[in-house]
Formats: sequence, C-alpha cells, structure tokens
Amino acid sequence: MCDDNDMIPSPPEVTIPPDSVPDTDGMPPDGAEKPDGHGPADSVTDLSSVTTGDGRHTIHCLTIAGQIEGHYSLPAQSKSTKYEHMIPQIVAVEESRDIDGMLVLLNTVGGDVEAGLAIAELIAGMSKPAVSLVLGGGHSIGVPLAVSARRSFIVPSATMTIHPVRLSGLVLGVPQTYHFFQKMQERITDFIIRHSGISEERLTMLMMNTNELVLDIGSVLDGEQAVSEGLIDELGSLSDALSCLYKMIDDARENPAQD
Repeated sequence: MCDDNDMIPSPPEVTIPPDSVPDTDGMPPDGAEKPDGHGPADSVTDLSSVTTGDGRHTIHCLTIAGQIEGHYSLPAQSKSTKYEHMIPQIVAVEESRDIDGMLVLLNTVGGDVEAGLAIAELIAGMSKPAVSLVLGGGHSIGVPLAVSARRSFIVPSATMTIHPVRLSGLVLGVPQTYHFFQKMQERITDFIIRHSGISEERLTMLMMNTNELVLDIGSVLDGEQAVSEGLIDELGSLSDALSCLYKMIDDARENPAQD
C-alpha cells in the first residue's frame, strides 16, 4: 500500500454544480440543471457515478478509477478519483430513503493512503449493503478499498498489487521516519485483515516478497489468486456482483433488524 503520487499524474479539477449536492432523499435527480444554464448535470461524467435499478432494487454505482487523489491536486493529464467527490456520495447513499445499496467498481493504481483509507472506512461503516468489484486492477491502497464492502468480487483478468507503504518527496533518515512508516503500514494491514479472510502473517509474507517485482518488493495477485489467498470473497463479474447485492437487499428487507 502506498502513496503513489509520484507514479501517475489527474484530470482537470471538476466543479460540482450546487444542484449536484444531494438533498435528504439522496442523490441529485436526473436532469437537474447546472447553475450556468448550459444543460443538465450529469453524474456519470461529472462524478463517475450513477443511480439505477431493476424495478425492485435501487442501487448507486460508485466508480473508483485511476489514482486516488489526496490533499494535493494531481497533474491534469492523469485519471484520478477525488476523495472530496466520493465522501459526500457515500453519505448521501447511506441517508437516502430511495437507495437500497451500493456497488463499488474499482480500477485503480492506488494513491494517497489517508484519502483511500477515509473512503474505505466510510464504505465499511455503511448500514446498507455494499458490494465491490475489482476490474482491471485494485492495486496498493486499492486493496483496502476492495475489501471494505460487505462482499467483494474480482474478475479473473484483474490484478492486485500488495507492497509496503511508500512515500514520495523529502524523507529524513531518522528513527522517527521509520516509526512513522511502521505505524502507517499497521493501519493499512489492520484494515485489510479485519475486512477480509487473509491472515496477518500471510499478508506480510506477500507484502515482503522479493522474488516477483523487479524494481520493488511485494506481490501481484490475479483474480483466482486473490480469492484463494482470502483477500477477495469471490471470483465473478458484473452480473455476479449485482445478484449478490440484490440478495443482500432482499435479506435486509426481510430481516430489518440485521440491516
């Protein structure tokens, strides 16, 4: 898990129209006009999200793609996920009377540790059903995000990179620096083992592997390996993740005390 701010440079800043801010009923309505009068707000293009359903279930699809941006804006040519866009959406889904659950789609190289953990903690703390699906990649801090949902899926062709935390920029060679690294790694490791089936010993072994990556230490797991290691719950694709989410919603309706 790492801060990959030195790896991949972020798209232009996205201005969220006031009408995009959800009311107490949840996400912004389709066709809500932008404040400049130039057309409807589009949550798909503006926020990489959509609220949809099958007639019986209404779900919110949250996409985490590219690099997870932290407290500093990334260069304009990179794809990024901004945590200030993700956090209000998760809160809105949790509070909405009209949304039954959330599907989290992941294709991320990683990024800022604290921003990634903040999003992961919010997803893990939802009372509503949430299912994650790793597509392409769920690397670095993307691992906690993948396991934060109540049930996690990964497609066979996806990969997940597990490696120790890294820091870009000026690093002082003093004992306090190494203590800081250790504490940060403990936070990431603790979250992963609390929300997945992998043991701390096995996770550490994969993280410290020196025989796989040429310029780094760590391990790259494909879909089947991620499931066999206990990191991800199931191998599957979109239909599997949706079926699981719908079943969880139905179970919550039948047993509201367990929701």
